[in-house]
Amino acid sequence: MFRLHSLRARIALYFAAFGALLASVMAVMMFQSAHDLSVRLVDETLTAELDDYIARRTRNPRSLPPSTVILQGYVREAGETDGVPDYLAKLPPGRHEVRVGDLFYRAAVLDREDVRYYLLHDISLKLKRERRFAQQLSIVAVAMTLLSALLGIVLSGAATAPVRDLAARVRHRRPEDWSQPLVEHFHDREIEELAGVFDRQLSRMRAFMERERAFGADMSHELRTALAVILSATEVLLDDGTLNEKQKARIQRIDRAAHDMAELGTALLLMAREDHAQPGHGCQIAAVVEEAVEKQRHILASKPVAVDVQTDPTLVVAADCGLVDILVSNLVRNAFSYTDAGSVTLHQDSRSLVISDTGRGIPADAVDQAFLRHFRDMASTGAGIGLSLVKQICDRYGWQVRLESGEQQGTTVTVVFVR
Repeated sequence: MFRLHSLRARIALYFAAFGALLASVMAVMMFQSAHDLSVRLVDETLTAELDDYIARRTRNPRSLPPSTVILQGYVREAGETDGVPDYLAKLPPGRHEVRVGDLFYRAAVLDREDVRYYLLHDISLKLKRERRFAQQLSIVAVAMTLLSALLGIVLSGAATAPVRDLAARVRHRRPEDWSQPLVEHFHDREIEELAGVFDRQLSRMRAFMERERAFGADMSHELRTALAVILSATEVLLDDGTLNEKQKARIQRIDRAAHDMAELGTALLLMAREDHAQPGHGCQIAAVVEEAVEKQRHILASKPVAVDVQTDPTLVVAADCGLVDILVSNLVRNAFSYTDAGSVTLHQDSRSLVISDTGRGIPADAVDQAFLRHFRDMASTGAGIGLSLVKQICDRYGWQVRLESGEQQGTTVTVVFVR
């Protein structure tokens, strides 16, 4: 397909420009050559006629100058002031272009033995032929330009075919095909070199992905093992009746931190897996919201904060419930954590979820950066991953997320699931 702003279009444009330049140069040269030749022929005719008339006048002083449809001659003796038209009288010896009304003449003026000879050659018809010739050359130049453009389109297709083939092979290349070098399919030196560069880069990418996959798998296993040990230990400790309230609070804090770490690790692993880019079987938002509120309610503790939850069970989205839970839990955790007094409202209808709080809010100049990774305002205590993770999950499923906030004015986050 021929598209503008492509390599093929540029090649065709260069062909057209080259054809236009070549045709213009040739047209100018041909016109100038034809014009010079016609002027030379006229001048030679004037010279021959003058020589013939001067020879005749030498033999017969009463000989009249030429007077035909094309040629018109005049003679003026020394001291005479009439007998010659005014438009000729002031011309010096030599060749001149003279216009008389609608007619154009080539004039020859010659001094010989105190006699000045004037001879006019009508070149009006010659000029008309030259104009017609110039028009023909212009048509030929335009035709050559169009032909060059068409030829450029055809030849550019052939010239860029190996590049398009290479692009198609790279575009449709699957991980299982990486062991087959691209360079084997190309024999042009430049394309072969480019294919070799792609092969080397793909090999580096494959090695990097394998290292990342192995690292992720190993770290996931080690972290899960360590977290399982911590969680089992906290569970045993919490069942110990000999602990006082202060000790139980510390252990509960460890337990919550371990659960949060496990949840965050699960979210990051799910986001890193390519197969989770596809929609899930279905997830009921209402159930996720209610579960997230109960799971994060401990954050409020003894805070004078009222929680109002309104859900609509009809909203079911095609998404992984694990990722939806992580999204909602992060938003609920933020609302609970940064609201010291007042209220937190969660309203979920048939198309969206709105979470509003009366907490400390975010400065107006920082709202646009809230979804950036590791963003933290001066009052934040977290790592700045939560809202960034929310934005990534929304982008993955094509949802919209909006944040409205102001310092000491609370925060409202809206997630639109259905457009």
